[in-house]
Amino acid sequence: MAVQTIAENTTSSVDLGPAAALSCRECGERFELGPLFACASCFGPLEVAYDLPAGSPEELRKRIEAGPNNIWRYAPLLPVPADVAEKPNINPGFTKLVKADNLARELGVTGGLYVKDDSGNPTHSFKDRVVAIAVEAARAFGFTTLSCSSTGNLAGAVGAAAARAGLRSCVFIPHDLEQGKVVMAAVYGGELVGIEGNYDDVNRFCSELIGDPLGEGWGFVNVNLRPYYGEGSKTLAYEICEQLGWKLPDQIVIPIASGSQLTKIDKGFQELIKLGLVEEKPYKIFGAQAEGCSPVSAAFKAGHDVVRPQKPNTIAKSLAIGNPADGPYVLDIARRTGGAVDDVNDEQVVDAIKLLARTEGIFGETAGGVTLGVTKKLIEAGVIDPTLTTVVLNTGDGLKTLDAVSATSQATATIKPSLDAFRAAGLASA
Repeated sequence: MAVQTIAENTTSSVDLGPAAALSCRECGERFELGPLFACASCFGPLEVAYDLPAGSPEELRKRIEAGPNNIWRYAPLLPVPADVAEKPNINPGFTKLVKADNLARELGVTGGLYVKDDSGNPTHSFKDRVVAIAVEAARAFGFTTLSCSSTGNLAGAVGAAAARAGLRSCVFIPHDLEQGKVVMAAVYGGELVGIEGNYDDVNRFCSELIGDPLGEGWGFVNVNLRPYYGEGSKTLAYEICEQLGWKLPDQIVIPIASGSQLTKIDKGFQELIKLGLVEEKPYKIFGAQAEGCSPVSAAFKAGHDVVRPQKPNTIAKSLAIGNPADGPYVLDIARRTGGAVDDVNDEQVVDAIKLLARTEGIFGETAGGVTLGVTKKLIEAGVIDPTLTTVVLNTGDGLKTLDAVSATSQATATIKPSLDAFRAAGLASA
């Protein structure tokens, strides 16, 4: 599709609700809505610009609260048509914000600790949010095949969303993903292709395919549909604030893969402030990475503005993106808000997964272990203030990454079916 620059007040003929144009994050040039992801002038990333709804904050709050219990309650703030809730979709979102008092006591947090648990989405990860938005863009642009490069969770979300929408799917993953994620991506009936190499190799392959006639009619949710796809992460910001009584958290800790989720949560907070839906106040954003794939953390600690790619080597495979596209923007947000970016090793990841399960009954995947592990580390270092309201993200279900904890999570004892055997095991009064 040809790139067309548009005037500041021009509206595209594509019906994506309040979405008005695509805007370059670097130079600000605007383009018609379409399957574009890079600025034709400076090659900067594009994101969706809006004509946000007019009216009083009170009226908009009531409109949102009267909406469905999924992300479509925020349709006036998303690049989707007004009738989106009536279309076949997997309808993700409005997951639990758990007040984690047991975990707070363990970590010494007194200001209120919450876990935003996105394992409750249809395919058990936050990726359902971003894919749901991308599906609407794919429909608007006439794509017939939905695709992606994925570290696992996205592949499953694309497969499920495409099946529900009646689209073909063909997704690409590293060849050595966790088996649970492979099964979940394959079960929806689309094509699943393993690529020899890591995620960055998969992503490069998809970038080549999108420019080849073989990729004609394909909507790659995290490539040519990326500006729309990324907007789905804003719904995490919207939900957290609404669930806190239309208030911003003081601090939030977010896992980093590409970095898009973190940047879009910040964008969501800023939109709510602009619309008057929340009272403006300072908030700090912290990023979390695994030590075996920590290019953004390394850049933050070194005071760099450029992120140097790394070759991933971590059990947190859903975060194993060695060359994160939004890395520089993550650095900017962490520094602007007074936050930080840090990392934890694989042992700390496992310990944090088990800590969350033991204290709050939430079994998070490795990305959740990374996020809580970094939270614990930064509290102990005095970087995160335990007297302030803090939100920690759990972005996926631990059933997808069983290998991470299986060696240390086994039956306490195996006994004969008798009371004497139970007493002998020393468990009767435990």
